[in-house]
Amino acid sequence: MKKINLIVEKTSTGFSAYAEDLPVFTTGKSMTELKSNILEATNLYQEEVGGDAISLNDINITLDLPQFFDYFKVINAKALSERVGMNQSLLAQYVGGQKKPSVKQVEKILLGIRELGKELTELQIG
Repeated sequence: MKKINLIVEKTSTGFSAYAEDLPVFTTGKSMTELKSNILEATNLYQEEVGGDAISLNDINITLDLPQFFDYFKVINAKALSERVGMNQSLLAQYVGGQKKPSVKQVEKILLGIRELGKELTELQIG
């Protein structure tokens, strides 16, 4: 099955998401609630059109950089810029929405975030 791409936006009451290629949209107060609602809304649509049921593995959820850093406030953009070897003011402009990063820059940032996540999951604290 082709992955379903959903765009997530932060709202004043939580989050909203809409599918790029399907008439599916939903909201949630948290990212966890939003994921559950995305799965429910997408499967309701699949039922309506006679399609197969889907799981979260069939869904790509996309946040833009400003929304990512707004949601994950614990990630420090200055420290991340140093970690990925990016000019701090450039990343700050991406985070603030003044500039839109190229695909290559997004990949560089995402790789740094994923490496950090991997390190955190392997960490033990005694």
